[in-house]
Order: sequence, then C-alpha cells, then structure tokens
Amino acid sequence: MHLWTVKEPADGVVVGPEERLPWPQTIALGAQHVVAMFGATVLAPLLMGFDPNVAVLMSGVGTLIFFAATGGKVPSYLGSSFAFISVVIAATAYAGQGLNANIGLALGGIVICSALYAVIGLVVMSVGTRWVERLMPPVVTGAVVAVIGLNLASIPIKNMAPTGFDAWMQAVTFVSIGVVAVFTTGMTRRLLILVGLIAACLAYAALTNGLGWGKPIAGGLIADAAWFGMPNFTAPVFEVRAIVLIAPVALILVAENLGHLKAVGAMTGQDMDRHIGRAFLGDGVATMVSGGVGGTGVTTYAENIGVMSATRIYSTALFVVAALFAIVLGFSPKFGAVIHTIPLAVMGGISIVVFGLIAIAGARIWVDNRVDFTDSRNLIVAAITLVLGTGDFTLKFGDFAMGGIGTATFGAIILNAVLSRGRGR
Repeated sequence: MHLWTVKEPADGVVVGPEERLPWPQTIALGAQHVVAMFGATVLAPLLMGFDPNVAVLMSGVGTLIFFAATGGKVPSYLGSSFAFISVVIAATAYAGQGLNANIGLALGGIVICSALYAVIGLVVMSVGTRWVERLMPPVVTGAVVAVIGLNLASIPIKNMAPTGFDAWMQAVTFVSIGVVAVFTTGMTRRLLILVGLIAACLAYAALTNGLGWGKPIAGGLIADAAWFGMPNFTAPVFEVRAIVLIAPVALILVAENLGHLKAVGAMTGQDMDRHIGRAFLGDGVATMVSGGVGGTGVTTYAENIGVMSATRIYSTALFVVAALFAIVLGFSPKFGAVIHTIPLAVMGGISIVVFGLIAIAGARIWVDNRVDFTDSRNLIVAAITLVLGTGDFTLKFGDFAMGGIGTATFGAIILNAVLSRGRGR
C-alpha cells in the first residue's frame, strides 16, 4: 500500500507526488480533477457512439491500474483518448448519432492495440530509457507538450460556443477562474477550477433562467435520472480489418504518454524517465481492460496536467480520489446527469484555461532547460512542430489517419534526429 507524507496547506506550498495535503483538502482537490477530465472523457465516447457512463467508469478503473503499475510515483489521470476517434469511425462506419451498432469491432481493435502498447512498455522496462533523451531532448519535449494544448484549443473555440451569448459566457468563465487564481488565497485558490466553475454556472443561471438571455439550465435530466444503475457493458469482436486500422494508434499513445511524462517531470522537478516503461505498461493494461468491457481507449490526460500546473499540487493521492469519484459516477446516472447539466459554454471556458496551461507547461520546459533558440536546429524543430500540431496537420496511410498531435510528435523526433545527424552531433 502506498503511503503519502502529509504536508500542511499554505499559500505557495508545492506538494510532490509522494506527499499529500490532509484528507479533506485532498478529497476536494481530487473532485476538481474529476471536473477537469469529465468534459473530454465524455465527449470522446459520444463522438464514437460509446456509452459515456462506461467510459467514465473505466477511466477511474484505468487510473487505479496506472497508479498500481507505476507504484504510485506518477501523478496522472487516464481518460478517454481522442487518438482512437478517426480510426474507430472508419472501422465501424459510425454515422455520428446514438450508440454505435458496430462497437464490438472497435473494441476488438482497441484490445489488440493496447496489447501492443503494453508490449512496448515491457520492452522499455527491459532495455532501459536512455534512448528517450536522445530521441526527445528538451526542444522536442517542450514543443510536443505545447502542441498537446494548442491542438485541443479549437475544441472550445469552435465547438463549445454555438452562439454569441455562449462565447461571452466562455469569457465570463475564464475570467472567473483568473480572478480566483490571482485574488484569492488558501484552499480557494487551490480549487480555482471548481470555484470558477460554480461562479460561472451561477452567472449563467442568472442570465438565462433569470433574464432569458440564452438556453436555460434545465433540471429535468437530473430529476429523471436514477441514483444507481449499471452501465451498458459490451464485449469485443475481433475482425482483421478493424484491428489493422486501430492497432497503429499504439504509436500515438506512446508519443502522448512520453510528452505527458516530460511535462510532469518538468513541473515536479523529478525524473520521470525511470517510470516510462511502467507507465506504458499501465496505460496499455488499462486500455485493454476498458476495451474489454465496452470502454474507450485511455491515455494520460493533458487536462489534469493543466490543473496540476495551476495548483502546484502533484500528489498521486489526488488521482486515487479522482478515480474513486469516477467509478461512482459510472454507476450513478443521476450524478452523471448533474455534470451533463453544466452549460456547454462554461465547460468551454474551463477548457480554454486548462488547454492554455498545458501549452505554457511546454514553454516552461524550454525555459527550465535553457533551450537556445539562436541555434537554427532548435528554432526549426520547434517552429515546424508547433504549426503541425496547432494546424492539425494530418497524414493518411490508407484508411489510417495520423492527426496533428501524432504528426507533430513524430515529426519533431524525426526532424531533430535528421538535423542533428546532418550537423555531426
């Protein structure tokens, strides 16, 4: 059993992975991480026709598996991976409405993909991680981490503000979070996402339910939902075409996890490279378990890294708490209905803050490692990587499409290696 050293709360205190605040604060902060992951973890299954309750439940189970695999050393939450969306839609011919009739085919591909991912983790555990520094020096990791946030930026900007009023409510939300972050102290500041969310929801309700300026918050969904209920579990079906389409996503998951571990390492000041193999293995096993019962593939979550960057609390205890909350959510349609009732614009404002913090975490890697941008190699690698990822540059290999995060990550690694070789370094 993993034990944490208790650290008393104080303004500006940094809490490391093997430390924790007293349980009341830890539970509250864990709930904040649930809020941070929830929007994307639910959005991904909706886009693929999966059951969101299963996805949320398995994100909690997967996070506990990841915690066990890494010995409680790596502060990360595992949520639904967006890397699977395009290949799942291609493999199942999903039309975009309701539950996916061919979900079993997608699940079979996800299970095989995750098995490949787990094998990569075992290989890394066997041969070591020295290759990581050669392939991903700070100029590469900083660019990749920044791209993770920048690539996601279009989601709240383009998809989560369908009206002018919604755009203004997004602004109200991120300003609320900014005010909490700058002008409050103690636990209020630590809970900046939750407090900002509540303030924005109250403002939204006053303007819509009260003044009729926009779509009002409806409580019918909450009233009609049961307190407890079983999610719709589904078994995988193994079909060669679907497997061939989905299995290569393992490489993107490797790239995502590497970038996230580098970000966490930079924020905590701890060497996370020694945990890379176990992190891959844990993520692979978690995805295999999720896909085996009807859940999405899971990956370490950038949203939660953004929250850690803002709060400077990296305790792995938070993620155990968050995982348990998510498991309760998975079995509670009513609790899930409460989250679903949060206005889309408010979730969009939260996403703007979180994704921006991720991008800044990438820049911090450059600053902390004193990356020299007068060096033309560093300049070219960073410049091209940022545009590939932000512009969502996509390469297709038959029916398989590698989107912006994948092309930016592998592009940065390959470009850095080629330019380094060319200079004889």
